[in-house]
Amino acid sequence: MNNRLFLKEKLQTLLETTQRFSDGSPITNLKLDKALAAEIEQLTEELEGVNPNLYPLLYAPTLLQGTWQLQYSTAREIRALDSLPFGFKVGQVYQAIDIANKSFFNLAFVKHPLGIISGYVKVTASFEIAKENSSPLPDKRLNVYFDKRYLSIDKIIGIKTPQLNPFKVVAANNPQGRIPTLDITYIDENFRIGRGGDGSLFILSKAA
Repeated sequence: MNNRLFLKEKLQTLLETTQRFSDGSPITNLKLDKALAAEIEQLTEELEGVNPNLYPLLYAPTLLQGTWQLQYSTAREIRALDSLPFGFKVGQVYQAIDIANKSFFNLAFVKHPLGIISGYVKVTASFEIAKENSSPLPDKRLNVYFDKRYLSIDKIIGIKTPQLNPFKVVAANNPQGRIPTLDITYIDENFRIGRGGDGSLFILSKAA
C-alpha cells in the first residue's frame, strides 16, 4: 500500500472510531481532547501533502460533483451545531455540489432526542473559481456566496408536516468586508479535505 492510501485509511479509521457513537453527526474539535484533535490535524496535513490532484479546479473539477457527508470540522458554524436550543441534536450533515451551475447547498438534519420533532436546516450558495495571486490559471480556491437559509420541520411526533417544510426562509449571512473562500487541499474519488479562509478544516466523504 502506498503512503497516500495508508494515510487516508489511517485518518478514515480514526474518524470512524471517534464518530461511532455520534449518530452520523460530524465530529468537531470541541468534542475531542487536545491530543486526539492534534492527531487528526497531523494526519490531515500529511494527507494534504500527498494530494493526488494538486490543481483540482484546473485538472479535476468534476471530482467535486455530487453529495458529500461531513465527517469532521473545526469551523465555528459547525461547532455551533453542538449547542442547538430546546435540546435539539444535529444529525448527518451533507454538502451537495452542482458543478455545471456553480452552486451547492449545505443540509444539516436535526431532531429532538425524544422523537418529538425532526427537521433540517439548509443553506444555499453559489461559487466561482478564484485566481490566486493574479495567476491566469485556477488552482484550488473557491469564492463562496451564501444565498438563503431554510428552516424546516418535516415531522412532529412521527406525523409529516409539509406545511412547515420550510416554515422560514431568510437571507443567509455573508461576512462583511470579505468574500468567504474554500481551498480544496485534498481530493480523490471519495474523500475531500478543505480549508476555509479563516483556517477552518472540513473533512468529507463521498455519499452519492
